[in-house]
Amino acid sequence: MTQSTTEPLHTLAREHLPAEIAERWIGLLRPSLRLEKATGTSTGTGTSTGTRMGMGTDPVVGRLGGLPELPESQEWPVWEGHGPLSFVAALDCAALPSAALDIALPSDGTLAFFYFDGQLDDGCAVVAPDEPDSWAGARVLYVPADVPVAERAAPAEIQPYPEVPVTARVEATAPFPEHPVMHREFAQLPEDHPLHDEEFADALWDHCEGTEHRIGGHATPVQGEVEFEVARGALGGPPWDDPRIDEEALRWVLLAQFDSDDDADMMWGDCGALYWLIRPEDLAERRFDRAMFTWQCG
Repeated sequence: MTQSTTEPLHTLAREHLPAEIAERWIGLLRPSLRLEKATGTSTGTGTSTGTRMGMGTDPVVGRLGGLPELPESQEWPVWEGHGPLSFVAALDCAALPSAALDIALPSDGTLAFFYFDGQLDDGCAVVAPDEPDSWAGARVLYVPADVPVAERAAPAEIQPYPEVPVTARVEATAPFPEHPVMHREFAQLPEDHPLHDEEFADALWDHCEGTEHRIGGHATPVQGEVEFEVARGALGGPPWDDPRIDEEALRWVLLAQFDSDDDADMMWGDCGALYWLIRPEDLAERRFDRAMFTWQCG
């Protein structure tokens, strides 16, 4: 793990916002683990948690792509009527510096992420939070550390993504102006509010440049706040102006975000990202089957 600091976002806020607003905004920052390609590593024997051991300077906490390690009893995830899901990533919970987070990740075991990525139908079938029949197209599997696993070959019709080992860096994340916690903290912001200032917005986007694979913290949306998309889906798809959506959105936190990535040959639409969110109480109970998925692209 490499360490980071919240100072860049503190500085950004204090340079672009009035002092009182800056401190309130800083109070909304949340810690995350940014996942980046591990450098100076070599691929060796997989551990029981599915992580490849690195021999270089970056500790490996998981990987994008490759082949998953699953229990013998675990069937490869399938979206009935559509086909098998593609393996996106696996994370070694024991290797993640999750004590730095404000969400209760497991202390051991493996989290594996699968998604119906369009390989089988040229992207015709879409997984969306407001379409319950599509929810089987994205899955999170948790495998406890004491469960024996073995590398599993992908179904013949699925082309695995190239394997990319990843390391973790602790990093603060910020809510964007339309995030539900911003609504709670600042109520309705007029168009001329400093948090809508173009220079502040540009500086925040510049801070988020680069490939963003992330565990915990605030999601980086490509289009709009993902919490509202998930909340609306969880409520059964009411009209967007239903006031329950704002309240429900506050109940969901980011579990994982996987960006488009050239090294892993992953492209989610037009340079998009995949997002899994979960309620804290479900995370505490290890109910990863209750995680909700959404995705966005440019």
